[in-house]
Formats: sequence, structure tokens, C-alpha cells
Amino acid sequence: MFRQLPISRLTPPDWLVRNLKPQPAPVPWAAVARAAISMSLPLTIGLAAGQPAYGALASMGALTGVIGDTADAYRMRILNIAVPQLFGAIGVTIGTLVFGHGWVTVGAVTAVALLSGMISSIGAVASVSGLLLLLYCVIGAGLPLPGEWWLTPVLMSSGGLLVLALTLLAWPLRSGVPERDAVAASYRTVADLLAASGTAKYDDLRLAVTQSFNKSYDLVLARRAFHHGRSPELVRLLAQLNAVTPLVEAAPAAHQYGKPLPTEVPAALRHLAEAVETGYSGPIGLKLPVPENETARAVDHALRHAAVVVTHQAADARSVDDPLGRPAALHMRAFRAARNVVLSGASWRYGLRLALCIGIAQALVSIVPVPRSYWVALTVTFVMKPDFGSVFSRALLRALGTVAGLVVAAGVLTVVPLGWWDVPVMCVLAPLIPAFTPRGYGYQTAAVTPVILLLSDVLNHQGTALLVPRLVDSLMACAIAIVAGYLLWPESWHTRVGDRLAHAVADTAGYVEYAFGDNADSATRARMRRGLYRDLSVIRTEFQRALTEPPPNGRRAAAWLPLVVAVERIVDATTAAGVRIRHGAARPSSGEVSQVTLQLRELSEGLRKTDVLFEVRTDLTGPSGSVLEPLRQEVAAARAITSPH
Repeated sequence: MFRQLPISRLTPPDWLVRNLKPQPAPVPWAAVARAAISMSLPLTIGLAAGQPAYGALASMGALTGVIGDTADAYRMRILNIAVPQLFGAIGVTIGTLVFGHGWVTVGAVTAVALLSGMISSIGAVASVSGLLLLLYCVIGAGLPLPGEWWLTPVLMSSGGLLVLALTLLAWPLRSGVPERDAVAASYRTVADLLAASGTAKYDDLRLAVTQSFNKSYDLVLARRAFHHGRSPELVRLLAQLNAVTPLVEAAPAAHQYGKPLPTEVPAALRHLAEAVETGYSGPIGLKLPVPENETARAVDHALRHAAVVVTHQAADARSVDDPLGRPAALHMRAFRAARNVVLSGASWRYGLRLALCIGIAQALVSIVPVPRSYWVALTVTFVMKPDFGSVFSRALLRALGTVAGLVVAAGVLTVVPLGWWDVPVMCVLAPLIPAFTPRGYGYQTAAVTPVILLLSDVLNHQGTALLVPRLVDSLMACAIAIVAGYLLWPESWHTRVGDRLAHAVADTAGYVEYAFGDNADSATRARMRRGLYRDLSVIRTEFQRALTEPPPNGRRAAAWLPLVVAVERIVDATTAAGVRIRHGAARPSSGEVSQVTLQLRELSEGLRKTDVLFEVRTDLTGPSGSVLEPLRQEVAAARAITSPH
């Protein structure tokens, strides 16, 4: 008789389930088509010219362009694809020059790894640029490349620029469309938020509003930086985006009221979203019910203001403020970024971690004969990207994705002969990369692996002999990343966002103090609130990444994540109280405000001192009927979360 195992032994741990669960995402059909063309066309040209190896190198460059093609706005796509290709060309040139020089090669690649890790802390474009700098350097240092030293960077960069050229084909017809779509989407998410006021769906939709506004402001302000604020279209878009901010501020007050708003309110806002999306500027008749209380009056006033702005064609650039601050000049931003990289302890720590892992990988393959040794450092490069996710999770998913990809590659390399048959196979495999990438890193790896092996076979003609070395190299690299890049660093064993959350709580205290001050400025208040929501959104993302790690990190993140939600609710309650005051409620005394800010600063200091739950006082009292009563309740709830139960 078989003994039945307990269900708990058969159920995989939560952190593993979170890693393997695919993320829901629509298929980016345009990117799928670009991948098929950009990766098969260079291969076709190389075969036709009798130089298939040159075509394979250009297709490798196109592969990095396909992976980096993630922006919506066309000007941002130029940065996301072209700038990393420039760094990639520099990297492969350095690698080619030090190829075959023993320990000089190890030292050079390790130094590039340090630089790559440090510049990755600047931002998204810099992160991809640092990745390609190191990735191409490893390829140049580990693989005998055909032609003169300058030919490989030209070929690989041309492949990436082909992706960019295909991406920009629709620019003349769709200029400004991504920005308008993003602003219209923000209007719709706010409409959904207002429709959910007084219901349990409100908290989830508030996060969606924050993410939508982050995207919209990033797109509009980034494009406006190119125009130096002189584009009437962008000025109007920014004014429309700013105009919906009072509705976002009124939403918490409506939610506190506890009753759903009339359906006419979100319907009117969705009507405005259509006007933004189409560029309509004619009259819009709003059919709104008569407001019955101070909250309804706030929503009604904000909605009518948004309608005026949406239908007003000419916006004065001087009257439109950027809630997060206008982008500084390019040279100023470059100087600040360089200064921050040099002076930041976080950038040095990450650079040293990456350099250590790459140095170990390069030294190992220099001592131990490993076929296709450059694959070890390549895999380490991809795994050691904590800004793309947890190092531990990426190592695990890289190993699993490689195994799945090798199964597909085995069939391709066994059945498909070298030559022209590689082109239709590439047309089938390449589109899987943009289709699977949004699902998660493991799925992306499974899609990329057979493509890389097909191109490697074109360069090396080794067929199925590539499979086992590829698996061994990937497992070695994942082991190096986990041990040298994760386990050996104490910060890996702590909730890495504890200090950041403590800083956000302290900023929340400052926001509360300013919002109820005598000289509070509406623009400054809105800027503080938007900055807080953006920071909390980033912190929430970091906690979600920590949940994919095994204990103790995953368990600690699960314990602290409710506090992130509680701080968001505190910001909401502060905003709601301010809206009520501006529409007739009594202003709180300075003593009430000081008590709340003191409690928040105590909570912030406690978070800085420990990464485990700690006991705190939760007795917050004040005048009954005060406008700050909901805020006091939220602060007490946040402090209660930190107390062990």
C-alpha cells in the first residue's frame, strides 16, 4: 500500500510558484514582425554574399536591438536602441583587442564589468548600455571573430540599427500618438478609480493610476526635453495631464465618504479621455448631478476644470508647470549622472559584485579548458542584473529557461541543415523573443537560447555538439552568480528596500506637515504627492521582486509589504483631508498635525534600525470629528503592522 504524502510536501513553495508563473501580457505584434525581419534579413544577405558569418554577427546585433525595443515613444526608442549599440561597439572593440592575451584579457574584461555595473545605476537606458558594453566585450574577448578588428562592431551595430530603422518607419504617421494614448489612458484609469470609490477594488486601482501617471509623465516630459518646451502639442498634453491631478486628489476623499459616486462622473471622464486621444477640442456637454456634499463638490469642480483644459486648444507654455520638475539640460543631467555614479556607494557595490563574478568566470575558463568558454561570462552578465529582478530568481530562471531552450535547439540543429534553411527557421524563432519576453525572464531565456545556438552554429559549424557545453556553461555561470553575486553579500540576506521605505515614511511625514501648513502651495503639494506615489510604486516593485526569493528574504518581504500599502493609504488620507479643508471643512490645529508627523518619524527611525517587526505605540488620539481622524486611523494601522502578532 502506498503511503499518501501530506499536501504540504507536494505543493511547491510560494517563492518558486511566483518565479514560474507567467506574467499576463498582450502579444506585441509589431515587435514580433520587426524581430522576424531584422534577424532574418542580415542572415539572408550574408548567405547571398557568400559570408554567412558576417550575416550571423549582424543578426546578433539585431537580437540585442529586439530585446531593447521596449519604449512607446519614438524618441525614447532612439535612446533605448541607438545609445546601447554605441556602447556595445565600444565593448566588442575592447574585447577584440585583448583577445588571446591570457590574464590581460581577464583583467580587461573584469575592468569593463566594473564600469558596466557602475553606469547601470544611472537609469534604464544606461542599464541596457552597460549590459551591452560588457556583453559585447565578453564576445570579442572569447570568440575568434572574422575580418578586421573594426568589422565586427560595424556588423553588430548595423544589426541593432536595422531594428531601430524598422521601428521608426511609422514615426511620420504616428508622431505624438504614443504620448496622447498614454495621457488618455491616465484619464481612463482615474475614471476607473472614481468608479471604485467606496469599494474594495480602490487600492488596486490606485496603484494602476500611479503606474499610468508615471508612464505618461515620463513620455511627455522626455519628448518635451527634445523640444525644449516649445512644442504647442506637448504643452497642451502636459496641461491635460496636470488637469486630471485635482481629480486624483479628490478620489481619496470620495473613497473615504464610503459611497460610490454617481455613474455620470466616471462616464464624463472617459468621454474626456476620448477627446484627449483624438485631439478633439470642440464643446463637451457634461451631464453631471448636483453635488450634495463637500467631497462631491471637489469632484465636480475638478472634473469641470479638466473639461475646460481638454477642450482649450492654445495652452501657454509659461502657465504649465511640470509636477515633477522640468528636465534639466542634457549636459547638466550627464554631469549629475556621472557625479552620482562616482560618489554612490550603491553603484560601487554593484560594480564590484559584477566585476567579482565576471573575474571569477574569466579566470575559471582560463584555468580549466571549457569549450565555448565565453558563454560562462555571457550568462553571468545576463543574470547579474538586479535592476531587472532578483539575482537569485534570474539564476534559477536562466537555468530552467536554458534547459527548455536547448530542447528546441536540439531539434533545430538536428533537423535543419546549414545554409538557406536557417533563414525560414530564424523567421519562426526570432518572433518568439518579443512574444515571450513580457511573460518573464525564464520564458525570454527559453526563446533566446535556440536563436543564439543557431547563430553560433553558423559561426562555428558545430551542430549538436554545442548543446552540452551550453548547458554546462550556463549552470556554471548560474552557480557563480548565486555564490559570488548573492550569497557572499550580506545585503542579499536582508530586505534591501528597508532604508528606502523608511525614507518614504519620513517624506510622508514632511508631506503631512507641509499639506496642513499655513503657506502650502498647491503646485508644491502636488509635486510632493506625485513624488511620494512614484517612490512607493518603486518600493512596491522591489518588494514584489523580493517575494520571489527563498526564505528569509521572501518571508521578510511578505511581512513588510502591507506597510507599503499602509503608507500609500496615509498619503491618500492626507490628500483627502486637504481636499475637504479646501471645500469647507475646519482646519486642524498645529498640535494635531505635529502629533501625526511625530508618529510617522518615529516609525521611520524604527525601520532604519531593524529589518524585523518591532513593537510600537499605536495610541493616537485627537478631537472627535476632526478632519484628521481618518489620517490618525491610517497612521495607527501602519504602526500596528510593525508590531509582531
